[in-house]
Amino acid sequence: MTTPGRPLGRTGGDSYSLLELPGVLTADQAAATVRAIAAIQRPDGAIPWFTGGHLDPWDHVESAMALDVAAEHERAEAAYRWLADNQNSDGSWYAAYTDGVPTDRVRESNFCAYIAVGLWHHYLATGDDAFLDRMWPTVYAAVEFVLGLQAPGGQIRWKRDPDGTAPDEALLTGCSSMYQALRCALAIAEHREEPQPDWELATGRLGHAVLDHPGRFLDKGRFSMDWYYPVLGTALRGAAAKERIEAEWDRFVVPGLGVRCVSDRPWVTGGESAELALALWAMGESDRAVEILRWIGHLRAEDGMYWTGYVFEDDAVWPEEKTSWTAGSLLLAVAALGGDDATTAVFGGDLLPVGLEPSASGCEADGCAS
Repeated sequence: MTTPGRPLGRTGGDSYSLLELPGVLTADQAAATVRAIAAIQRPDGAIPWFTGGHLDPWDHVESAMALDVAAEHERAEAAYRWLADNQNSDGSWYAAYTDGVPTDRVRESNFCAYIAVGLWHHYLATGDDAFLDRMWPTVYAAVEFVLGLQAPGGQIRWKRDPDGTAPDEALLTGCSSMYQALRCALAIAEHREEPQPDWELATGRLGHAVLDHPGRFLDKGRFSMDWYYPVLGTALRGAAAKERIEAEWDRFVVPGLGVRCVSDRPWVTGGESAELALALWAMGESDRAVEILRWIGHLRAEDGMYWTGYVFEDDAVWPEEKTSWTAGSLLLAVAALGGDDATTAVFGGDLLPVGLEPSASGCEADGCAS
């Protein structure tokens, strides 16, 4: 097996033609971005935010998915092996690691769930049943940890603290992402012919909360992620998705520059912009998605990476960090727009299981046991 320290399997720009998008990326630029992400990956498979920086499990998976869309499957596999090797006994991961050492021992539910999205994406990209089988215990344990934090109303509490307690608080962004993750976990279970009826009910309850009960989540409406994540996480589609996006477009989108991270700050960020583009693609609005990606070309650095953000009132890059996950989110958006099968499957969501609606089980969301 190729180790992360060895050269990329692809060398010529033409090899990245599937990641070409006029006005956004040429094949050579895509190749440079993939090389830059790969250069950050540690020999043990870990992908921190940047060389010498910390790793969080969610962004680690995002970067691994970007490697898969570039057909760097062995590098992506190494990233997932890192997760298997560093999983806690309760199925979780810590919120942050630096050089392999935990530096934040909070266990965030959303961080722990996202491995299911990444692994299903990896399987769809590679068809590697043996690796999916190897990783099944890791996914199973992670999902069980996450569902241990589900509240009676279907929402999932956002963290378990180092002392084992879990504040009765849920985040709409995180729960939207976890809805996608649970759907991917169900897809893995179905593929393995190992039905998980408890997961089906939990997924249905979570989707019900995301779509119909905004009051069950902390108010984070300043953040653009709370605006578009119900779409990105596959919960919201059709006219309702369009209505949600249109309602806040002018509040968060800065024409020519990208998407604000928070509504009341003059700061656009590459990750949020690329994710909104991916959500727009999922809604069938590819033209607007491409426009957003073209706008954030000003964040591209000479080495193929992308600056995290830009404070437009000060004409300043901030923070002065080029993050693996910012570059990864852009590659995933480009891959979806280019019709990459694995990426369109996990973010389009049409073929993912939806779980069991609470009413179908005779258990209304307000009365289900946690």
